[in-house]
Amino acid sequence: MVKKNMRLEVMEAIAPKVAGYMEDFLIPIDEIWQPSDFLPDSQSDTFYSDVDQLREESKELGYDFWVTLVADTITEEALPTYESWLMDVEGISQQEEPNAWSRWVRAWTAEENRHGDVLNKYLYLSGRVNMREVEISTQYLLNDGFDIGTDRDPYKNFVYTTFQELATNISHKRVGQMAKKKGNSLLSKMCTIIAGDEMRHHLAYREFVKAILEYDPNGMVLAFSDMMKKKIVMPAHFLRQSGGTIGTAFENFSNCAQRLGVYTAQDYIDILRKLNDYWKIDGLKGLSDEAARARDYLMNLPARLERISERMSFPKDQYKFAWVTANGVL
Repeated sequence: MVKKNMRLEVMEAIAPKVAGYMEDFLIPIDEIWQPSDFLPDSQSDTFYSDVDQLREESKELGYDFWVTLVADTITEEALPTYESWLMDVEGISQQEEPNAWSRWVRAWTAEENRHGDVLNKYLYLSGRVNMREVEISTQYLLNDGFDIGTDRDPYKNFVYTTFQELATNISHKRVGQMAKKKGNSLLSKMCTIIAGDEMRHHLAYREFVKAILEYDPNGMVLAFSDMMKKKIVMPAHFLRQSGGTIGTAFENFSNCAQRLGVYTAQDYIDILRKLNDYWKIDGLKGLSDEAARARDYLMNLPARLERISERMSFPKDQYKFAWVTANGVL
């Protein structure tokens, strides 16, 4: 008889807890918000006046803001890539009899799907961006896929999703705060509620890793360390515009987000510190020599990244995106 590998054994051991995770961290479909709760009602007699108000409120938002909002929207709309990737992770199966993990992935996807939906419709109604160029970039991102350095390893994938969900929470929350300061309460509410979803998802994936640490601390710490050595890349790291090469638009968007203060190098460091603390990496005992070295690497990494970030510089000039004109007005 072929012995199952450790990761499959751990995934099967944790599977009975997944239903509880879904109950704790996901919201029933009939109770959760939908995009139409925030957008002008096309069946209402006030639809056109509501759209006029939406467009008027959008005028106060600057160039960097629109670039960030567009990139956030495209990132959310590449959801099919993320779902297909997670469905292929070792221990997650939708073949024959779908297991608890695949049910989680589908339910998580269903919640995430609303984010790109509401943001895309807002961009379209605002009249402030070139939607065709946005749509081209979205199609490119789906076509190009991504490689986040996790392979089919569930440990690495759960480290990635834990980190990434908190990063998107920070980004959406800050965009919402900026919109509110400019008097755009509608967009602020949208971004704030999306950020809330991202936080719930972050908390769930964080629990997955915590549970794995109880079963296989050596393997989990090594996976965490490996992901941080490779660096956590954003899901839209292959982002491009029409006529551009893979990744060029993402690099320029990252500079924009850093300049705007939506998501910064310091945020990356802060997330790592929070994960080290919550998973109590420093207190792990009885590790193999290799895992112990990985633990020490993880604990020393935030300070090292702080020193590096102090020397980092970002272009101050605005890159000309095809999505948005120089003054944010088409």
